[in-house]
Amino acid sequence: MQITESSIAALRAAVAAERDHIMELAGELIALPTENPPGRAYEQAVELLRGRLRGLGFDEVLVDGDCILCFAGSGSRTLYWSGHYDVVPAQEPAQFSPRLERGHLFGRGSSDMKGALAAMVFAAKVARDLGLLAGGRLGLVFVPDEETAGPRGSRHLAARGILGRDAVGMLTPEPTGGVVWHANRGAITLRVTVEGRSAHVGRQFAGVNAFERMLTLGQSLMGLKAEVEQRVTGYAIEPAAARHSILMLGGCASAGANFNVVPAACSFTLDRRINPEENLAEERHRLLDLVAHSGIPAAVEVLQEGDASATPTDCPLARALAASIEAVTGRPPRFELCPGLLETRFYAQRGIPALAYGPGLLSVSHGPHEMVPVDRLLDCARIYALATARLFQA
Repeated sequence: MQITESSIAALRAAVAAERDHIMELAGELIALPTENPPGRAYEQAVELLRGRLRGLGFDEVLVDGDCILCFAGSGSRTLYWSGHYDVVPAQEPAQFSPRLERGHLFGRGSSDMKGALAAMVFAAKVARDLGLLAGGRLGLVFVPDEETAGPRGSRHLAARGILGRDAVGMLTPEPTGGVVWHANRGAITLRVTVEGRSAHVGRQFAGVNAFERMLTLGQSLMGLKAEVEQRVTGYAIEPAAARHSILMLGGCASAGANFNVVPAACSFTLDRRINPEENLAEERHRLLDLVAHSGIPAAVEVLQEGDASATPTDCPLARALAASIEAVTGRPPRFELCPGLLETRFYAQRGIPALAYGPGLLSVSHGPHEMVPVDRLLDCARIYALATARLFQA
């Protein structure tokens, strides 16, 4: 299909005709409590998505573990649309009962990113039916475990040699709030367990207080925090305070058995988020070396680790996406650094251009009032289909 004003109008109408189907699938996905951790209802999500894709006439639907891959089009040049169906735990069970209010879809995962998954499915149907895939192949990828660094999802596909095969690019509908995330921070997250020795409070002289030891170690880590958080990235990100590198202490912490017992162990997490200009291996070594040479007996567990990545804003995929966003919304997008970790890194590390753009809002994702504007779901479907057509015709 030649990209003209009339063809874009036809695309708008075709997506609008799928509105009820998008909302139906989004509601069905939200109703599944795919909470991660611990990783619930994955099998039901796989069956729902596989059944819906086959029902829409997609013949090549593959299941690998808890991942789904679906292909349409011809040739080896493949553009991947990848999204995750796991969600962070809900604040209350009612979040798994989707509801539509004043043009907004509410529910756990509506913004991050089950609403976008539904839009992605029907965007693929529209792209296929309108002949937008004549110049290449579209690969839909649905994965779990994004919220916990991808061990059963994208990391699994990468280990199997499946991820990004024959790729010319990758798009993921993370809740970007209208900007394009072309880069992401790296992360190294540790759980440190400080050792002590238990004793009754009346005989505390016979024990070793792990909590007090933790405070000593924490002071050294606070010194490191003050140093690294002076660093700022040269990548665009709003607000200005978000440009600083990050070391957060005590996201999770626990100690002791009772108020009258000297704590035998004290554990806490530290979450280091590095800007693209920093080196993950160096920052990891610095953290581990500080703990190892602190003089405080402690065990360290690595909870997650991922490198920073970036895709040039002038690559063909970025240009196709930017032109499509402007054509659909009337505004050119901003390209920014994502404040967190993205699954784009699995593709970018293989030299594959990878960008995040989605209808959701980061400000409400993971919160008790998570929602997504329905109009943005439809626009995202149009943008993905149009960007694919532009890329394949380039």
